[in-house]
Amino acid sequence: MIPAQFDYVAPATVEEALALLAEHGDEAKVMAGGQSLLPVLRMRLNAPGVVVDISRIEELRSITDDGDAIRIGAGATYQDVLDSDLVREHLTLLHQAVAEVADPQIRHRGTVCGALAHADPAGDVGAPALALDAQMVIRGSEGERTVPGSEFFVDLFETAVGEGELLTAVVIPKHTGWGSHYEKFVRVSHQWAIVGVAVTVRVEGGTIAEAKVGLTNMGSTPLRAPAVEAALVGQPASEEAIGAICAQVGEGTDPPSDLNGQADYRRHVAGVLTRRAVLAAAGA
Repeated sequence: MIPAQFDYVAPATVEEALALLAEHGDEAKVMAGGQSLLPVLRMRLNAPGVVVDISRIEELRSITDDGDAIRIGAGATYQDVLDSDLVREHLTLLHQAVAEVADPQIRHRGTVCGALAHADPAGDVGAPALALDAQMVIRGSEGERTVPGSEFFVDLFETAVGEGELLTAVVIPKHTGWGSHYEKFVRVSHQWAIVGVAVTVRVEGGTIAEAKVGLTNMGSTPLRAPAVEAALVGQPASEEAIGAICAQVGEGTDPPSDLNGQADYRRHVAGVLTRRAVLAAAGA
C-alpha cells in the first residue's frame, strides 16, 4: 500500500528538529531509521502531515563513554551498537540482544533509541534496556530531562516522551564483567519475539551475587522480574538451585494471547527461557 502524502524535512540540529515539532504539533512524526515508522505509514495506520527525519543530526549518532555509563545517541543504528567495542565490553547483554534484531538490512538502518521510542513490547531492546537500568534522555523546548527505564514505558506503544519532545539518547550503566544472555523464542527466523528473556548476573565464587531479568512480550510494555531477581541472589549457579525460581517468572504478567500462543503458554515458555538464560549468563 502507498502511504498518504506527507512533507519530509531533515533538520541538521536538535534545535531545528524541536522547532519543527513545535510548529507542526501532532501533525509531525519523528523518524530515525524508519524501520518501525515506514511499515506503519505504508499500512496507513498513521498519516502525519510531516515526517521529521533526525538521522542526519550528527550529534545524535555517537556512542560514547560517560565514565560509569555508555551513552548511545538516538541516531546510532543497531549495527553501530554491534560494531562498538564499548558496548561489547560494558553492555554485553545489549550487544547480544541487538544481534537478534531482524536481519542485516534492518540492523544497518534501524536505531536502538527508535525502537525504545516505538515501545513495541515484542521488540528486542526494551527488556535488555530495563535489565541494565537504562536512563532515557529526553529533550524539549524547556530543556533536557532524564527518565529511568522503569518510568519510560507507559503502555502499549506509549512512552514518557511528550508532544514536542525527542528521545535523544539512552544512557546505560556499565556492567563490565557481568555474565549475560538474551534468549528469544520465535517460530521463524527474524520474527518478532513470541517471548524473550534478557538476563545479566554477577557471580562471585559460584554464587549469584546480583541478578537482573527483563521480559519481552509478556505484557503491554517490556517488564522487569524483581521477585525472581531477588530470589536468585545467593543461589549457586546450578540448574537444581534456580530451576524452580525461574519457573515463577511469568507470575503477575499479562502476556497477549494470539495465533503464536495463549497467555498461559507464554508464561510457561518464559520460565523455560529464564532458566536457560540465567544458566548461560552464570556460565553454568
